Amino acid sequence: MAIQQSAEPLCAEILETARHECDEILDHARTEAAKVLNNGRAEADKIRRERGEQAKAEAVRRKERILGIVAVETGRLRSARIETLLESIQKEIRSRLLERRLTGRDTAVALAAEAIRKMPENDLVVEISGADLEAIGSGLAEEIIRTAQRSSLNLTISTNGVTGAGVLIRDQRGMQVWDNRLLSRLDRLWPELRRQIAMQTSLAAENHSTGGKA
Repeated sequence: MAIQQSAEPLCAEILETARHECDEILDHARTEAAKVLNNGRAEADKIRRERGEQAKAEAVRRKERILGIVAVETGRLRSARIETLLESIQKEIRSRLLERRLTGRDTAVALAAEAIRKMPENDLVVEISGADLEAIGSGLAEEIIRTAQRSSLNLTISTNGVTGAGVLIRDQRGMQVWDNRLLSRLDRLWPELRRQIAMQTSLAAENHSTGGKA
């Protein structure tokens, strides 16, 4: 009995110590758990922010990419539309020139003289359609020589199968030919005319190709 009574304080002390240590362990566990939870929340918030920023950056990149694609496609469609309009204008001009005849002597003389000034030969043939020559009348060669200011010229007027309004100048051997019919002039002038039409109708910028000269 005496032994049992003397052991009771020791047991109580051991139990108290155990309870105290257990409380400390629990408090430490709670503190660590809170730290882990807070760290987890902070990491989760960080990840969400990073993902949000990444998502925003990706959205910006996609937006810029889409806008770039739209701009390119818009430019392509606009260019195609402009080209179609210019082609229709060219076709309309060609159609009108095909129906046109030279009714004025001045036009035929000017076209021939312009070409002759660029040709050194003196023996030349002026080819013109029969319909144009009939409308213009006689004396064409003499007037061309006066206008070209080449008294040494020997001009022959020919209607041998040439078609289209205007004149075609060639030497006797056919080695040099200057086609100054209206359709041929249109073909030579079209690049520059195309640029001017596009500029004047706001279809294209001034820095587009300029084309050649007649």
